[in-house]
Amino acid sequence: MSSNDSSTSNDTAEASLGLDLPETTSDGSGYQVLARKYRPQCFEDLIGQDPMVRTLTNAFATNRVAHAFMLTGVRGVGKTTTARLLARALNYEREGVDGPSISLNPPGVHCAAIAASRHVDVMEMDAASHTGINDIREILDGVRYAPVSARYKVYIIDEVHMLSTSAFNALLKTLEEPPPHAKFIFATTEIRKVPVTVLSRCQRFDLARIGREQLISHLQNICEKEGAEVAHDGLALISRAAEGSVRDALSILDQALVQEEGKSEVSGEDIRTMLGLADRTRVLDLFAMAAKGDAAACCAELQSQFEAGADPLIILRDLLDHCHQCTRASIMGEETPLEEYGDSAATVRQLGADLSLGQLARLWQMLLKALDEARLAPDPLSATEMALIRICAAAALPGPEEAARLLRNGPQSQAEEPSSAPATATVAAPNNSAPRPGAQANGGGAAPAMQVMPESAPMPEGEPMAQLHSLEEVVALLGAKREMHLSAMVRRCVRLVSFRPGSIVFEPEPDAPADLAPQLTRFLRDQTGQNWLISLDGKAKGAPTLAEQKKERDAKLRLEVEQSAEMKHILDAFPGAKIISIKMPNEGSGDKS
Repeated sequence: MSSNDSSTSNDTAEASLGLDLPETTSDGSGYQVLARKYRPQCFEDLIGQDPMVRTLTNAFATNRVAHAFMLTGVRGVGKTTTARLLARALNYEREGVDGPSISLNPPGVHCAAIAASRHVDVMEMDAASHTGINDIREILDGVRYAPVSARYKVYIIDEVHMLSTSAFNALLKTLEEPPPHAKFIFATTEIRKVPVTVLSRCQRFDLARIGREQLISHLQNICEKEGAEVAHDGLALISRAAEGSVRDALSILDQALVQEEGKSEVSGEDIRTMLGLADRTRVLDLFAMAAKGDAAACCAELQSQFEAGADPLIILRDLLDHCHQCTRASIMGEETPLEEYGDSAATVRQLGADLSLGQLARLWQMLLKALDEARLAPDPLSATEMALIRICAAAALPGPEEAARLLRNGPQSQAEEPSSAPATATVAAPNNSAPRPGAQANGGGAAPAMQVMPESAPMPEGEPMAQLHSLEEVVALLGAKREMHLSAMVRRCVRLVSFRPGSIVFEPEPDAPADLAPQLTRFLRDQTGQNWLISLDGKAKGAPTLAEQKKERDAKLRLEVEQSAEMKHILDAFPGAKIISIKMPNEGSGDKS
């Protein structure tokens, strides 16, 4: 073997061991995507993960480094990158530094090989394609051996939730008591699928989504490094579409920079067209049309946006976002941050001022349900159009606050007529029911309520009395003294024959307790200071029980409420609605008879 051959062989062997060789570079003919080109090379480069970096910095500084880490978060927030940075930090070594270090500048002896996933002592495994127990056994067989060149053997398992139950079980013992030279780093997007027995053996870090402003700033920095010009509203669109994922944002930016061909700047409109998004200004106009109840204009504008390439589901999401921002503007006024709207901020504030909080809440609920319907519908466009028509129909109704006032006071034409419904009636409307066209409804999407306060005798206060004049007063006193069981027995089992102060005669129900009379005698003597004679007469025909009387009164009251002009008005306005309960204004104050 020649010396050149020997040198080549040694270089290859050293590279396979992950010794201090720089990462080989390509000839420059291939393009490296931005997500790889700008992958963080040290912990300082990570954006939006300050709590994790701070914890790790303190752990390394105090030499309290865990033997197993669990990194969780949505796609593209830096789980795998953080795992490799951790592997580098654990094995950091350079002249003058021979110990774990969170500071990776300048790169250490093993950094290049670990970053390139070709270090012999740092094993990366994708659990999505290696789910079985045999794959874990390979790790367990090798973990007992000391590292070849680094300080620790580091095992990085991505998408760890994909491991089978048997694989997890095989890993448990080693994970609990690993050899001192082994470290485990797990990454997953589905933390709930990881057994708690594994989670309890790891130090867990939840990597956060990146905020929009922070992501926009990051994209702007990369554009400057690439010598590209992208409009700020275009970067905002990319940030919004990425949903907090840096990798997704860089992938979209990669695609957007292609639009620059022959232009000085990539505009927001270019990126909007590329993403298939509707113009948010036009969607805001659509929201305003729906809020004003202009169904014809809504349908025409929706069709126009669809023909321009907008996705109906994205339109609904934008409508929800506009509804949210208008609600915030309604609450916060001029202090609402609306910079992303630019010149349209005034429109958002005006809508927030024109619509009540009840109307905005109703809009939000209808749009939220529309989004679910559009996802499941065979034709999302038709579902979106029907949702907008429903919203336009509801816009003609008064807000929930005004509806409640109208229902409480009654229709104006009947303001001078006494109400025939001495109760509160709660009416349940069908889901998403709209008022019958042409009906002069007094309510909105919320369940309407009618309340008329009748004149009624005050209930007994429940204080000890010298005289009781009716069985109802006895029951009220029982309730005031919290004798609920005895009160229930009197209401249900006593058919009153005669009542006078100091004497009660009644016909008992067949299931009445044998000691009902003695219990009642003791109670009345204690409370009134008088001796009461309570006697049973099984042959006499007593009056209906208080429970039966209440049932009869309720049936009569329900009939009166159903036949009242106000309730007929409500039921006509909301087809399919039903009365689900009727409550007297003084109900619950003590007398339940």
